[in-house]
Amino acid sequence: QAAPRPRACHGWQVSMKSGSQSYILPCNRLPVQLMSQVRVYTSNGQKKDLGSEDTNGSARGETLHKVETGQDTTNAGQKQSLPKQPIQVKVKAVLKKREYGPKYTQNNFITGVRAINEFCLKSSDLDQLRKIKRRSPHDDTETFTVYLRSDVEAKSLEVWGSPEALARERKRRKEEEIKYRENLFRNQRLLWEYKEFFGNTKPRSSTAAMFFKGPGKVVMVAICINGLNFFFKLLAWVYTGSASMFSEAIHSLADTCNQALLALGISQSARTPDPSHPYGFTNMRYIASLISGVGIFMMGAGLSWYHGIIGLLHPHPVESLLWAYCILAGSLVSEGATLLVAINEIRRSARAKGLSFYQYVVQSRDPSTNVVLLEDAAAVLSVAVAATCMGLTSLTGNPYYDSVGSLGVGTLLGTVSAFLIYTNTEALLGRSIEPEQLQRLTELLESDPVVRAIHDVKATDMGMSKVRFKAEVDFDGRVVTRSYLEKQDIEQLLQEIQQVKTLEELEAFMLKHGENIVDMLGAEVDRLEKDLKQRNPDVRHVDLEIL
Repeated sequence: QAAPRPRACHGWQVSMKSGSQSYILPCNRLPVQLMSQVRVYTSNGQKKDLGSEDTNGSARGETLHKVETGQDTTNAGQKQSLPKQPIQVKVKAVLKKREYGPKYTQNNFITGVRAINEFCLKSSDLDQLRKIKRRSPHDDTETFTVYLRSDVEAKSLEVWGSPEALARERKRRKEEEIKYRENLFRNQRLLWEYKEFFGNTKPRSSTAAMFFKGPGKVVMVAICINGLNFFFKLLAWVYTGSASMFSEAIHSLADTCNQALLALGISQSARTPDPSHPYGFTNMRYIASLISGVGIFMMGAGLSWYHGIIGLLHPHPVESLLWAYCILAGSLVSEGATLLVAINEIRRSARAKGLSFYQYVVQSRDPSTNVVLLEDAAAVLSVAVAATCMGLTSLTGNPYYDSVGSLGVGTLLGTVSAFLIYTNTEALLGRSIEPEQLQRLTELLESDPVVRAIHDVKATDMGMSKVRFKAEVDFDGRVVTRSYLEKQDIEQLLQEIQQVKTLEELEAFMLKHGENIVDMLGAEVDRLEKDLKQRNPDVRHVDLEIL
């Protein structure tokens, strides 16, 4: 029995009853034609087709009602029967989404050291927990042992009794750590005083060996020679009163102090990385060279300009310059010898890096040797300038030439200091590596079958030919999965698939192999990083981010 409702049409309006079941048929006011056939499945499994007419009188209520379409029944006077078409219903089975909340740490892994430090446990407490072998992030080991964070938290509560007791113990250990840091200097003094009593079991440091080869050797030779030059030039200035000789003495003093600072930078750069400085102390050489450049500008150029201007404003006659000439000649020989040592060291290092002499100096690959090279080159030129101006003063008797020589030496030192400040500042800012080298690294990654594309590539020179490389990598999931399957027993894997009958079994199967595939992806990242470091020794730190 059709019973249309008086309200506005919303698509389904005409109701129909068939036996004990009710149905809603499409409204006859829809602007489009709707063709359908309703099939009813009863509880006893029999199918009833409402589109076929039953001959029994009792089943006449199960006839299919024809629905009018296109126009309203009050206006149209005709009815059109609709073609019969079955309705297909698809049921999609989905896995219920699991809510983890804003903070979920139950599946986290932590190392034994972290478990002992953060949860105030002993190593004996960890022996009772489950040990899990995971892929190691370090290059020297393949696997390492970790623990489930939930197990460690439960063990800490078992040991300390309550979260409040654990918090009190953490606070107490934090206070002890602060006290230890405050008394660290006093403890070091005590260890130094009782060093002979306890015995020196620490292996001998290799810092002293750095000053017998390479840049350290060049710096030590320069310190010795410039120290002697300063002493003799100072005596000559006291004897003659020459402004140029005073500039030369100040120049040698500045060189000696700056090179002592370079030696300090070399020794500090050899320190091993610590938690506060995870990338080491390599940049200490650049910092020392930068301070050295500022020192040359302030002490060398500044005092030379000052003394030259004073000589121009208040000229005074110069005494015998014979001893000054002798000391300048000796200084020329000694500075020239140090310059040759620096040139030979730079040539050897540039040849090893495949660079020209000029590129090696401009790129400041070795800041300590660069400073010695430029200081000695400036020293040789300044000796020539000072000798020329002193000679003109001796020939003409005009002291202005000597003051002009002091200004010339100051200008030369100012130029050298400006170059040192610029090159070392660029190095400390983290400049990019050469485009050719960056292209080689990019091509090495893109040629690997597991990589689809790389983006946002950044490679910075950390100093002393140490490169840090970073890139976002788009990995090919099919290749990674195939690599995982190649290491599996395919027949056993097929049996596992055939045994999957329920949603719970499917979930367990996918979680197991999904985690293994993620581990395989991590192993591929480690392999790429290792290949980059092996083929490019300058690359010390590689950060590949999965896109």
